[in-house]
Amino acid sequence: MKKFEKVLVANRGEIAQRIIKALKELGIKTIAVYSNVDKDAPYVRLADNRVCLGDAKDSYLNTYKLISAATAYKVDAIHPGIGFMAESGEFAELCNQCNIVFIGPGYDLINAMGNKSRAKQIARECHIPIIEGSEEPVADIEECEEFGEKAGYPILLKATYGGGGKGIRIVNRKEELSDCYELCVKEAKTAFNNGELLVEKAVQNFKHFEVQILGDTQGNIIHLGDRECTIQRSNQKVIEEARCQNISEDLRQRIYDDALKIAKYIHYVGPGTVEFLVQNNEKYYFMEINTRLQVEHTITELITGIDIVKEQIKIFEGCKLELSQRDIKFDGYALQCRILAENMTQGGFPSLGKITKWNMPGGLDVRVDNGYGCGNKVTPYYDSLIAKISCRASNKEQAVKKMLVSLEETEIEGIKTNVEFLKYILKKDEFLSGDYTEKFMGKAVDRYNKEYKY
Repeated sequence: MKKFEKVLVANRGEIAQRIIKALKELGIKTIAVYSNVDKDAPYVRLADNRVCLGDAKDSYLNTYKLISAATAYKVDAIHPGIGFMAESGEFAELCNQCNIVFIGPGYDLINAMGNKSRAKQIARECHIPIIEGSEEPVADIEECEEFGEKAGYPILLKATYGGGGKGIRIVNRKEELSDCYELCVKEAKTAFNNGELLVEKAVQNFKHFEVQILGDTQGNIIHLGDRECTIQRSNQKVIEEARCQNISEDLRQRIYDDALKIAKYIHYVGPGTVEFLVQNNEKYYFMEINTRLQVEHTITELITGIDIVKEQIKIFEGCKLELSQRDIKFDGYALQCRILAENMTQGGFPSLGKITKWNMPGGLDVRVDNGYGCGNKVTPYYDSLIAKISCRASNKEQAVKKMLVSLEETEIEGIKTNVEFLKYILKKDEFLSGDYTEKFMGKAVDRYNKEYKY
């Protein structure tokens, strides 16, 4: 075991801020990297040292610049955060070759789980339910047509590699297949430099259910409960809950068991999530494993009292996991709202510009993870997430009330945000009862646009 003395954080925004805080609390020196448009970001000011990577278009994804900065500061490790290099097996291997610890799983594991085809095969080997469809990338559109005829529409096309909701299309009828196939291949090539697709039967009327896992290098693996991530727009999560409502404890435990089964099978190390689709008839299907920290880890921390980022850092220092499954207790309910720089009255179009006012909420069991502040500029180069607000209470009703007050307290000017839309969703009966599926969000967006468009 070797305690880290210096760690470079290869990310930006709220997650870089979150990681830097954890590192500093552990007594570890921090190096932030930033592009020219991020020079005044809060995380840059917080770090012990800072390295400018240059132009926004050639910065956080430039492996040469990242390794050069890490080498110059003689760091022990690089924390990739979320996005960018977090799921790059090639970058993990490059760190290894340079004798720098990559705070994440190794090359083989990242690449195996990043390949949805291989992940699906592994789930089958573990006797975990999988969605009907191809386990190898399709050769051409004709193969998709054959599957559609056999399985019936709707079907789902999705990129074999990558994530973030890119390279995914639902095809409702045969006439849509040609356009959807071309768009899916093009988007996958652009986003992941690989146009391979899988075709599956489209599961409908489901909840998006994910299990937080945590494993060490000695083979100890536990789960930290689950999160409901069904509230999504364009396959991007907007509101997350811990834990999922309206699900039987028997079903919850069966999914936990399967999540641990596959995690142990692949010898998983670090924090990660095993994701499932769950239907009302208690059928469920394995979807994927994310081999990294999740944006919504905050709400799991609120109900368990466990600092997942600190645990992650200690695991990759070589420490044995001190927690056992029986140590994990769930205290109350928590939810997270993602504050996005988007104009919801114009279909969620990104809102760019300088933030002229920035007031965030506070109080007991209210947590804010921010990537911006007053005077910072929202640019077109990165995603629209500017802050996360998380609230915990004894039950969902009380946590939602706390969140609504927190959103009222939030003041952001100079750009448009989705704050009013979040309040709109939280007040809906379907959300409060937990009786909703993936179809709820689309209908809610349509209703909101009709009521508030001007």
